[in-house]
Amino acid sequence: MRMLSVVVLLLLGVPGVAAASPPDSDVVVHDLDTSGVADYWTPERVAAMPTGPSAPPGTPPVDDPTGAPAENRAVGRLFFVDRDGEDSSCTATLVVSANRRTAVTGGHCVHTANLAGFDPKWHSKMLFVPGFRDGARPFGQYVVRRAIVNRTWIADDQRSEFDQAFVVLDRPSNVSVNIAFDRPGDRFAREYGYPRAAHQPGHQGRPEFTGQRLAQCWGKAVRNPGSPDFPEENMWGVPCDMGGGASGGPRISGDAVVGVNIQSFNQDADGRWCPIGECVRHLGGARFTGKVTRPLYQRAQFS
Repeated sequence: MRMLSVVVLLLLGVPGVAAASPPDSDVVVHDLDTSGVADYWTPERVAAMPTGPSAPPGTPPVDDPTGAPAENRAVGRLFFVDRDGEDSSCTATLVVSANRRTAVTGGHCVHTANLAGFDPKWHSKMLFVPGFRDGARPFGQYVVRRAIVNRTWIADDQRSEFDQAFVVLDRPSNVSVNIAFDRPGDRFAREYGYPRAAHQPGHQGRPEFTGQRLAQCWGKAVRNPGSPDFPEENMWGVPCDMGGGASGGPRISGDAVVGVNIQSFNQDADGRWCPIGECVRHLGGARFTGKVTRPLYQRAQFS
């Protein structure tokens, strides 16, 4: 399949940016403690983070639309300490913004409740490293100073459509990708991430699937109808083998980020839901909309 290039903008300014919108009551802004964050994420600490299983000896590597190496300077690994005090990581993407310090990721990458759905907490010590590769930080590192989510996500982290967030970095970047709202979901898309695990033996244990290098999946996005017990309305994704750590990574269609990875789902050729382990595994998330996503983005880019 022909590889689509991602439009990367070297920003000298952001012409045509609308004036800052008035405060939105659905937007929650959280300022993080930035002291000591850069020193906390040592190479040794990053290397010690757990990863998934390796493939049996002699298993040939597989590069296909469900998982392959990638390069994109705007996409990076997002490190944080989770609600339980454990080191963890997601993926985030620098997007075109007025302040040139805005990145988009998943809501559960910045704020989560416990497994029972109670005691929600913000994550801490957040550090964004664009282009992270084999432990190296070739384009620098950015301390996250602010996280922005929808109020519904704070109240109920089972509401998948609200599992999206923006983070504001400590200084500007000159690399970013466009962002778009309300685009059709059923378009060719490319998903990026820093997964720390994979399901297929041909992917397992490789740098692209242990968080050390950027991975990608691609194909025509399909709608996730959800399970019979938990129907979904606006979730889209492509067949993909990327596991944990790819959360928050961008779904790019055409020249813009149109959603982020937040959950896997299994679906047959007719678009019907299947139990885990059956049919084709997809990775997807909510389609960005003007109603849910734009207010978060506006608050972030003018922070």
